[in-house]
Amino acid sequence: MGPWRAPAANTNTFARESQIDLMAAAAKADPLEFRLANTSDPRMRRVLEEAGRGFGWQKAAAPSGRGLGIACGLDAGTYVAAIAEVKVDRSSGKVQVVRVYCVQDMGIVINPEGARMQMEGCAMMGLGYALSEGIRFRSGQILDRNFDTYELPRFSWMPRIETRIVENNALAPQGGGEPVIILMGGLIANAIFDAVGARVMHLPMTPARVRQALA
Repeated sequence: MGPWRAPAANTNTFARESQIDLMAAAAKADPLEFRLANTSDPRMRRVLEEAGRGFGWQKAAAPSGRGLGIACGLDAGTYVAAIAEVKVDRSSGKVQVVRVYCVQDMGIVINPEGARMQMEGCAMMGLGYALSEGIRFRSGQILDRNFDTYELPRFSWMPRIETRIVENNALAPQGGGEPVIILMGGLIANAIFDAVGARVMHLPMTPARVRQALA
């Protein structure tokens, strides 16, 4: 199948951002405000605040029924935050991602257009590991050997993806290849929880796993 981008960062961020959302919900706190209240890192605060402002975030504790999720992280020296909007079909378990808004601080930006395209590509690729790209095994054998059963994201799935790079010319250029992708699992999981109050704990978040969580 080829290499998986930012493998450890993806899984760790999924676990961490899901846990943070669980704590925010238990505290009946807005998930964006909860993150801001628990970090003093100026770069992280900035990308979170810019994401909230650019998306048009309105405060509410999850689950609010809106289908909005937030996640943030750090990869290759770049700070990143994103907000997603999803719709969940309760009967089928299907998740439709409607909108993704991403903000990153990557220091001096050498090629802004290339950086924005990479952010968009990370969001698109990340929807695969978040929603469909599972590999099945039986007795040590891989069952998914081609794209008839290993489902990649399709153009018809793609949400509205918006990107913003915050200026930070006091810092040398940082990595731009993978930061946004690390957020996508936690981001979509948190949006699903906000939509329907069900917490999906395993990736990918297939319709069957969403139905199981709803049950």
